[in-house]
Amino acid sequence: MHTNQNGWFGAEMRLISVILFVVEFVRGAVLVSLLPIYGAKSLGLAPDVIGAAISAHYITDTLLKMAIGYLLDRFSIRIVVQAGLIISLAGVYLLQFAELPWMLIGSAALYGIGMSPIWIVCLTKVTKEKRATQMGLLYTIWMVGLGSGPIVCNILLDYNVSFTYKLLVSMSAAACLLTLFMSKEKANTPSSIPMRQQFIILKERLSHIKLLLPGMILQTTGASMLIPILPVFADQELGLSGTQYSILLTAGGVCAVAGLVPMGTLSDKLGGKKWFLTAGFMLFSLGLYLLASGLTFWYCLLISAGLGLSYSAILPAWNALLAAYVPPKQEGLGWGVLSTFEGIGVMIGPGIGGLIAAWRGEAAVFWMSAILFGLIGVFYFFLPIRLFTVNDKATNKLERG
Repeated sequence: MHTNQNGWFGAEMRLISVILFVVEFVRGAVLVSLLPIYGAKSLGLAPDVIGAAISAHYITDTLLKMAIGYLLDRFSIRIVVQAGLIISLAGVYLLQFAELPWMLIGSAALYGIGMSPIWIVCLTKVTKEKRATQMGLLYTIWMVGLGSGPIVCNILLDYNVSFTYKLLVSMSAAACLLTLFMSKEKANTPSSIPMRQQFIILKERLSHIKLLLPGMILQTTGASMLIPILPVFADQELGLSGTQYSILLTAGGVCAVAGLVPMGTLSDKLGGKKWFLTAGFMLFSLGLYLLASGLTFWYCLLISAGLGLSYSAILPAWNALLAAYVPPKQEGLGWGVLSTFEGIGVMIGPGIGGLIAAWRGEAAVFWMSAILFGLIGVFYFFLPIRLFTVNDKATNKLERG
């Protein structure tokens, strides 16, 4: 792996970034717009079924993260990413035949299989010296893709469902074609460390993260609970039109993207991961609480912008913190394991959100998510500051051997 600072902005990373953008654009469009809107309005499926389909997507995505991390340490990144995206293309293509609940769930699960490789490849390219800054840039690309997907999809679905679907399939195929130009190198530098020894090193490193695990799982659970109910909540609870809903998504996304790099840079300079995480989660909780109160569009617009800024404070600091736990020369495996832990919440969140919505309504999902994020902020506030700094020293020691 090339770990020089300039290499992160080279031709290889530009290509990988384009692929990541296309993949996340389609993912956002499918999970946030196509499945909830098409499933509810065209297929007449209940929120719990749509939530189960989205959970199935993330279950296959998460369960394969560790295996893909292992493969990326041993095989060409082109082969691994290409194989994954071809499988995902098949999943998107089969959605058109999903006339029954189990078919929708199965197609979504197949679609999730190939999502892991490109994301983990990007994570392995982040350098130690500028972790939070590069994480900010990486998440800017991710969020622009993931956020613009549902915005564009919402608009297109109002005019032509068939064209929207064909566009998403075509973009998935284009991502597969772009992988032909990827490097044939492995995800990291060649290492002769036996697999058993790698797991011992990784286990030792992860033993220090056990106090962060509850927050790691709960934060992804709280966020993913909202995915299956967002369009219906905007329509039925807030009384927003499709255009107004897209404006809210745009406002939140623009503020999040605009804040990622500055927040990442501040986190690098100030070393304030704990305080960025605490403030970010508390403000995010407050924003969700206010949004669930059924306010008018203009208030919702301000709240959406605030949620975006809160998110931009959380992401770079959180992923820079996780990066310190990844042992040198084990980037693929390390990020695969950490992403698996994070994915536990994403696996169960949409299903829980769908069940709560079917039981108590969409607004109840927002209340529950707000409570979770508030508890996470309080939890990080009381964690000792050493947990947010000791890992950088451990990494330096391990790299020196």
